[in-house]
Amino acid sequence: MFATLSDRLTSTFKNLRAKGRLSEADIDATIREIRRALLDADVAVPVVRQFTGAVRERALSSEVSGALNPAQQVVKVVNDELVAILGGQTRTLSFAKQPPTVIMLAGLQGAGKTTLAGKLALWLREQGHTPLLVAADLQRPNAVTQLQVVGERAGVPVHAPHPGNQGADDVLPAGADPVAVARAGLETARQKQYDVVIVDTAGRLGVDAELMAQASDIRDAVDPDEVLFVVDAMIGQDAVTTAQAFADGVGFTGVVLSKLDGDARGGAALSIASVTGRPIMFASTGEKLTDFEVFHPDRMASRILDMGDVLTLIEQAEKAFDAEQAEKMAGKLVAGEDFTLEDFLVQMQQLKNMGSIKKMFGMLPGMGQMREALENFDEREVDRIEAIIRSMTPGERQNPKIINGSRRARIARGSGTTTSEINQLLERFDGAKKMMRQMAKGGGMPGGMPGMGNLPGMGGKKSRGRQAPQPKRAKGARSGNPAKRAEQERAAAARAAGEAPAAPAGSAFGLAGRDAAPEAASFDPAELPAGLGDLFKGR
Repeated sequence: MFATLSDRLTSTFKNLRAKGRLSEADIDATIREIRRALLDADVAVPVVRQFTGAVRERALSSEVSGALNPAQQVVKVVNDELVAILGGQTRTLSFAKQPPTVIMLAGLQGAGKTTLAGKLALWLREQGHTPLLVAADLQRPNAVTQLQVVGERAGVPVHAPHPGNQGADDVLPAGADPVAVARAGLETARQKQYDVVIVDTAGRLGVDAELMAQASDIRDAVDPDEVLFVVDAMIGQDAVTTAQAFADGVGFTGVVLSKLDGDARGGAALSIASVTGRPIMFASTGEKLTDFEVFHPDRMASRILDMGDVLTLIEQAEKAFDAEQAEKMAGKLVAGEDFTLEDFLVQMQQLKNMGSIKKMFGMLPGMGQMREALENFDEREVDRIEAIIRSMTPGERQNPKIINGSRRARIARGSGTTTSEINQLLERFDGAKKMMRQMAKGGGMPGGMPGMGNLPGMGGKKSRGRQAPQPKRAKGARSGNPAKRAEQERAAAARAAGEAPAAPAGSAFGLAGRDAAPEAASFDPAELPAGLGDLFKGR
């Protein structure tokens, strides 16, 4: 969602890094670019003014002018102010001292309240709570049925005494009382000892008096501990107007951003917390019930500035990876056992359990520069790897070297792939195997994701940073230096004729002549013990 804003800010800071000292003109030019970037991202104008004013004041202060690297200090200032307008500190749910804790969801129709109710219930269940969903949206067609389906998928019970509107018109059925349903749901939770109640309420296409009155009546009936305002992150500056109306009419304690995985410009997220004074507590990042996360202002600011979100990545990995499998793999490495395709398959399945590969890579620092490659990445790659390995026999998985041409053809037919894809997988497996051996020897993990290869668009580019180490020349190989190569050829010819080679021009004191010992004449640094030979090879 923040792709455009992130690109604009990254480009602005790149121009700063080329300067050793920053003048007031440089800072003013940077502030102008930041202002344009925020306005293009649909951030509310008052928020833009507040943000750029704070950044300019700090950028002109002594904390930047006296810094060893002023450009990096400006980036730090922008990061700090982004965290501030996103809410500052991470805010979690406040639970009641005496259960049940009541959470009421409010917002416009189409914001995704019903689906988010299921996501929140699943998240709470995974935290060890026993939530109950209450279907108090009796107006939107089939809203009650949708909540029941979502609750079943989340493994959470739903209190739905009234079927709600079953027609096509967006009207409240005769005899339907959302306030009574909410009150009955709270009583059911007390009787059956559910510790959290999530009340799904009706919305409207726009803010009106009827919507506010119904939401206020439900709030008064259940006395919620948390009122979460669910807002579509893709609606731009209208989100700020709607949030302010709900804050004045109903009041809410926190904001939930839905559809944060969309392609809108993200202005809502950067505006709501600052305008309403209410923190963003959760974010919905996809269509699956598991695409739900706590909103961390500092991590979101880091993502916007293309500095990655490694902490969230680690948290997802901890949930997805099996500790028992990890210990088993570590034991194999310590014992010196070889890495097999069975192990490779387990790693790929755990990687798949983490969710979208694109999202996972997107949390790494600097991946904004490879956004096009990420977009072109095929998420089904892990499925193809799994199909290929499952088409192998147990013996082939344990010893891939026995996979000859006929076996490759059989595996390709069984997995619905081609022999070239089988070859590519075996090459990737060899790379992962070497990496595991290096880790077992304490060499650390080389770059790259094991088994996944390079992302599309990543290969074939020259490194712009530190030059990659060149492979060592084999013993006896000819030098690339013409003069040195000629000397090597003369020495080889002399040895073949049984003569000592003549002293090379410029040799110290001419001691490598005919009177020198044969051992000195045929000396090769590679024959020295490991470590000592390397000292001589570069001389």
